[in-house]
Amino acid sequence: MSSSPVGERSRGGRESATRSALIEATAQVMLEEGYAAATSRRVAAKAGVKPALVHYYFPSMDDLFLAVLREGAEANLVRQREAAAADEPLHALWRLNSTHGARLFMEFMALANHRKAIRSEIAAYAERFGGVEESVVAAAMKTHGADVDAFPPIVMSMIVTSLARIVLLERGLGITRGHTEAEAFIERYLDRFEPQSS
Repeated sequence: MSSSPVGERSRGGRESATRSALIEATAQVMLEEGYAAATSRRVAAKAGVKPALVHYYFPSMDDLFLAVLREGAEANLVRQREAAAADEPLHALWRLNSTHGARLFMEFMALANHRKAIRSEIAAYAERFGGVEESVVAAAMKTHGADVDAFPPIVMSMIVTSLARIVLLERGLGITRGHTEAEAFIERYLDRFEPQSS
């Protein structure tokens, strides 16, 4: 009786599991080999399914890339809210921008150069993400009486976020020059302005 409610739930669960496996496999391929390697055949092989299933769930590769981007971005926004509520929010945000999620984001930035839909989606999430980071940095700076006119929180937020991503990108290329010094500088800055250290 495949038309029973239990059969429907079971099939829906398998479909959801397959869709999730394809999203996860795409992210893994992008991280391990770069976005250009994430073809339907390569993703299917990584997920352990037939290539036709990729297009069953995602009519185009753009649809698949958008699903990966959205899932990762939503998860990252949750992690960002948790970081913002941590005892040391500035350090937590620094660590968040230094993780493999940031590496995947950089792959999407490269992909966005060739795909308008990806570019628009990244811009929307970047606005949300940047707004939270700026508010955390602004609160920390105001707590310590920092001159926010001379050191605008939006600029300080961008500097810290950008530096974390550049270090991650360069490290992936085998470049380490200046990283220890830059990380030590940022740690001192974060220690100085953490809200709890006032």
